[in-house]
Amino acid sequence: MTEAYIYDAARTVRGKGRKDGSLHEVTAARLSAIALNALKDRNDLDTRAIEDVIWGNVTQIGEQGACLARTAVLASEFDESVPGVSVNRFCASGLEAVNMAANQVRGGAGMAYVAGGVECMSRVPMGTDGGAIAVDPSIAIDNYFVPQGISADIIATKFGFTRDQADAMAVESQKRAAAAWKAGHFDKTVVPVKDINGLTILDHDEFMRPQTDMQSLGALKPSFKDMGEVMPGFDKIALMKYPELERINHIHHAGNSSGIVDGAAAILIGNKEFGEKYGLTPRARIRATAKIGTDPTIMLTGPVPVTEKILRESGMSIDDIDLFEVNEAFASVVMRFEQAFGVDHNKVNVNGGSIAMGHPLGATGAIILGTLLDELERTGKGTGLATLCIGSGMGAATIIERI
Repeated sequence: MTEAYIYDAARTVRGKGRKDGSLHEVTAARLSAIALNALKDRNDLDTRAIEDVIWGNVTQIGEQGACLARTAVLASEFDESVPGVSVNRFCASGLEAVNMAANQVRGGAGMAYVAGGVECMSRVPMGTDGGAIAVDPSIAIDNYFVPQGISADIIATKFGFTRDQADAMAVESQKRAAAAWKAGHFDKTVVPVKDINGLTILDHDEFMRPQTDMQSLGALKPSFKDMGEVMPGFDKIALMKYPELERINHIHHAGNSSGIVDGAAAILIGNKEFGEKYGLTPRARIRATAKIGTDPTIMLTGPVPVTEKILRESGMSIDDIDLFEVNEAFASVVMRFEQAFGVDHNKVNVNGGSIAMGHPLGATGAIILGTLLDELERTGKGTGLATLCIGSGMGAATIIERI
């Protein structure tokens, strides 16, 4: 089988996903074009060599609808001969786009792809596209549907994580992100967002709160307690599914959950011949990809079984992985991953994560893969694994090897 390589990765800075966020006036198509153009300019890329743009996007409605991938190509400086396809695997959409591109290359369906994703959460709010899993009683009831925040609290309850543990992890994420930005760890990948006049709108991840400490987090009210215990009473649904639990311990709040932000990321993937033809040097080999379905109620435990699957299928063990990027959708997701594999926290999200810098749904998978690649190169380590939990009960993962 043909090998698939990562030649480059670029991402925009992340803006607060609300109306007073710095990127609120920037559309998803424009953010996508910035990421695509960064790959083109940095690699002097003849975009006619790109077989397809595979673009993750979760809330595919309004200005993020109608095949945003193709719209992004037309909004960018890519040649019009490059097609585009939008994909939605919820929070792992950006990583799934990369995995699909890598497997197309490995199967011989083209020399090169650009994959990644975007989400403008300030302009197209999460959940505005509806969805049968949440609103169709014939599906929601049979599958014991609860919102993701309740699922995160179920994980905390089932596996014994306390609020203090979750808050401590959140504080550490903020500290790591601030230190990484100060040390320039993101400089290789991050692209500032500029207006049509070339003036900088935003040049850093806006959501970060480096002053966060245990005391400030301790003052926050649990975000999902009322919807669980009062109206609409999702705790009762959870306890019907998991009668062994006496009650749901609501430990998550705005400070130990991922931030709502705007952002985009793109990764250039190709085979060996592509690099040789266009004078490009590969940075990493995509060794393995995987996806899996899991329990749709607890929902967010997918990183554990998908990691087990990808390691098994690639003939590797957890000890073969030097660095991990586990998306910080909620603190309990990362804590469960570390608990399940006995992984040292000093190998996981070493530059902070989505709790500190935000989670632009369709882009995050590509963002964390680029972060992982940069850190492997910076530290001289060899192998990394990126994984995300996914709504409705799924998981996705990718293993890369630095070259």
